[in-house]
Amino acid sequence: MRVPRPALALSTALVLLGAGMVYNATSSSAFAATSRTTVINYLRSISGTSIVSGQHNKEPATSPGQYTQQVHDVTGQWPGLWGGDMMFRADDVNNRQRVVDQAKTEWRNGSMVALTWHACSPTVGRTCEFEGGVKTRITDAQFQQVVTGGTALNQTWRARMAEVVPYLRQLKDAGVPVLWRPFHEMNETWNWWGGRPGANGGSKIFQQMKDYFDSQGLDNLIWVWNVQDNPAGGWSSYYPGAGYVDVASLDAWYKSYPSAADYQQLQTIAAGKPIAIAELGKAPNSSLLTSQPRWAYFMIWSEQLRGSNTNAEIQAAYYHPRVLNQGEVRIGG
Repeated sequence: MRVPRPALALSTALVLLGAGMVYNATSSSAFAATSRTTVINYLRSISGTSIVSGQHNKEPATSPGQYTQQVHDVTGQWPGLWGGDMMFRADDVNNRQRVVDQAKTEWRNGSMVALTWHACSPTVGRTCEFEGGVKTRITDAQFQQVVTGGTALNQTWRARMAEVVPYLRQLKDAGVPVLWRPFHEMNETWNWWGGRPGANGGSKIFQQMKDYFDSQGLDNLIWVWNVQDNPAGGWSSYYPGAGYVDVASLDAWYKSYPSAADYQQLQTIAAGKPIAIAELGKAPNSSLLTSQPRWAYFMIWSEQLRGSNTNAEIQAAYYHPRVLNQGEVRIGG
């Protein structure tokens, strides 16, 4: 796990002050407490000119910076965006605090923060294995109970959401805006919430979560809507509406990179909102970065960083002139 920088900044400040120089103890690349709107406006401002590098960190929750460290080992750079997960397995759920602490550290060090949630289905226990717990199919009737107030499954689901509220509130209290992506790949059927188009499908559970978290005062969340690049298309049928989405994002797994048609379809749905590649295995190459310039950030998936890329490919992405790493991302400055 990466060590926070404040001690280093303070010692530097003391040296400079002793030399008669005025120095702000907070590094110019570090982020102070700020609002979600500031981050959204920043993403909008760089769209078309730059893209923020990102790295996801999957389980175990006891090592929430392990893949970000791998980026630094290969490139000497820290990603401009750190990604974590609220998790599902018992050991990881019990270590959500480690994830939150890492998020605070990353923000202080000058990286944006993104959180995904692989939530257990309300039809199983509060903690679960991925197979049969997250990766599972529930019936249409069960799903309708999940999104219908007063039912047993709805009450279970609201209790699950309530469990993550204190962790997200810690980030709010620390002034950390979070790119929050709770129901990813809404057009896929591997997960219990996905493959349900229309007003009573995935868009409804997304809307209900936002309404509930808003009622809990979590105004630091930047709501990221997400689909996967499957060839079926029709992504707009999963969209919960402009009032519920801040960033529209795509996971690229059917192919290495989003196609030109994927890029256009997502822009059409986003209607001017920032767009992002929320998951991909291949480090973006120069052709993608120059031909599809409106992506605001990309996020390489955990073990795919080293599993699907050579060191040279990772380095080429992180040193591309359009890519912004930690220290190059300027929020509120």
